[in-house]
Amino acid sequence: MVTVERIGGLRVVIYPNDHRPAHVHVIGKGYEAVFRLNCPKGPPALRENYGFPATELARIKATLVEKTALFCAEWRRIHGLP
Repeated sequence: MVTVERIGGLRVVIYPNDHRPAHVHVIGKGYEAVFRLNCPKGPPALRENYGFPATELARIKATLVEKTALFCAEWRRIHGLP
């Protein structure tokens, strides 16, 4: 797993052998959420949530929206895509 960003104490990660469509895992505090990136322009959308409260999900999503292009570029780089 590659950590591509930190949001407070949370890690935004991409798994090198993971499946499409492009997505990130947000991990921390014993919780995990998965967001589809909807590359290239987003917006990211929550796919799965394992324990994050709604207020935390909103904060995470706001950061993902701001950096969608970065995460899409990292997904392509990590998976060897043009």
